[in-house]
Amino acid sequence: MIKRYNALACSTGVLLVLFLFGLGLAQGQQPPKSVTVGTNPAGTVFYAVASGLANVISGAAPFQAVVQPYTGTSTFLPLLDNGELDLGVVNAVDMGLAYQGPARFKIGGRNPFPHVPNTRLLMRGSPLSASLVTRKDTGIKTVHEVKGKRVTGEYPAHLAVWYSVFGSLASGGLTWDDVKVVPVPAVNEGIDALVQGRADVSNHAVGSAKIKEADAAVGVRYVSLDCSPQGEERIKKAVPGYYLTTFKSGSTTGIVGDTCVQSYDIYFVGHKALSNQAVQSTLKALWDNVEKLPPLHPQFKDWTRERAASADVTIPYHPAAIEFYKEKGAWSAKMDEAQKKLLALNP
Repeated sequence: MIKRYNALACSTGVLLVLFLFGLGLAQGQQPPKSVTVGTNPAGTVFYAVASGLANVISGAAPFQAVVQPYTGTSTFLPLLDNGELDLGVVNAVDMGLAYQGPARFKIGGRNPFPHVPNTRLLMRGSPLSASLVTRKDTGIKTVHEVKGKRVTGEYPAHLAVWYSVFGSLASGGLTWDDVKVVPVPAVNEGIDALVQGRADVSNHAVGSAKIKEADAAVGVRYVSLDCSPQGEERIKKAVPGYYLTTFKSGSTTGIVGDTCVQSYDIYFVGHKALSNQAVQSTLKALWDNVEKLPPLHPQFKDWTRERAASADVTIPYHPAAIEFYKEKGAWSAKMDEAQKKLLALNP
């Protein structure tokens, strides 16, 4: 009788342990109530992109996505790296610099980005186009005419723009030494300096709300970069990840005449410890509803399923993202090779 009781007690104890263990696993897989998406300030294309992604995710995932703007990429990347921030909208060049860190990788002799080895890619989005901008009354039309002019620079709170101007100047064979630098903290302040007459040339994304605001105030135009083979070679050498694109005259605000601008890819990223369920629910929401993005902002025109997974990226993908893309038939052996090389940079 005692043996039977002990056996029953033992069995009950084992079942209780298994039940609690299973309950713990189930609780560990519960979706979050919300996720926070870090991005650049209101008025920027990145803010519009983050808002659009959050809108679609909130409508289709079992949680809400909340947009949190910061002064610039360099401000919120440390929060993304330590897990305080769940997701972020950034560009490929910034992420390559930050993921590898200043000890390993520099562009233009510098890499002031914080080292963020714990970031992972969820989705490669559309290409973003940006360029130098001037007031229409300056008479500046091409990058070759920027030499000796007052150009906004430094950008300590928004380092991506320093590289953007650096690359744009390089397309015309120019450097920072060829212009008079007007220090500004971030991208919107650069356009403010242009509008206020404190600078002759600044920089901003094509199609942004800030450019529409500046055009309504004083009239602005994008400065055409050098789209010759030599100009293309110079910008690619100056900033790996950049390439040149030509916009047709009148295609958007500030495009006066056919205009050559720089382009680079937008990334939707997260922390490597972000739960598999959160990652896959996020991706499923966007994958299944990608057609809902273009009406939200022109930048989503080329945000497609075909671009989501790629071997030509600057940081590794989250494991749950890889699993998702394999299930969709969108992952290749070439992507596995790229993933292995990128992970080896931060073992």
